[in-house]
Amino acid sequence: MHMTLEARAPETEEARAPETDSAKRRQILDGARRVFLAAGFDGASMNDIARVAEVSKGTLYVYFTSKEELFKALIREDRKQQAERLVIPADSAEPRAWLAAWGRELIGLMTQPELIALVRIVIAATGKFPNIGRAFYESGPRYGEMKLAERLEIWRAQGVLQFSDGRLAARQFVDLCKSGVFQSCMFGLSETASPEAIAKSVEAAVEVFMCAYGAGETKT
Repeated sequence: MHMTLEARAPETEEARAPETDSAKRRQILDGARRVFLAAGFDGASMNDIARVAEVSKGTLYVYFTSKEELFKALIREDRKQQAERLVIPADSAEPRAWLAAWGRELIGLMTQPELIALVRIVIAATGKFPNIGRAFYESGPRYGEMKLAERLEIWRAQGVLQFSDGRLAARQFVDLCKSGVFQSCMFGLSETASPEAIAKSVEAAVEVFMCAYGAGETKT
């Protein structure tokens, strides 16, 4: 059965809240996270979210005009927090150790059960609501790709790496790091990835990446 988004509450109910962070907004997002993770996007309702967040439905609509808008805000907030938790190693003229440390941090975050659950919800909802998938991509994979590309471009300028497209090289490195490990969690083969499995995957990714793009590396 086709599900439709709930209609926006009347403007007369309460004045529209500013698009700024606040304790009330965080309270709503925390409640929404619990509901979405438990029920999925289609199964969640604004009534349920208001109840779990312990706010009135009128207050909920002051901050978010629809379930889709609320879910997109939750995605952006979670991806922002993930970016803040991603520890960027100190600058180094030698990319191998830096890439290995960065890759382990990234895949450790990506394979957390809560994030895996959120990715599944995003994939399920994107068919009907493409903006949800777009919001996730832009605040997550695209953002991380751009930050890594900036670091790779520094090494290219120093003559340590050689490639023609920094964004493509960054995307390839992330995909190499995820290989097998992320998919195993996504499809339920394992709840999360062990530090050993992550380290093994990232180590192999660094070797392949450096063979392809390392200046002076022996190409086989």
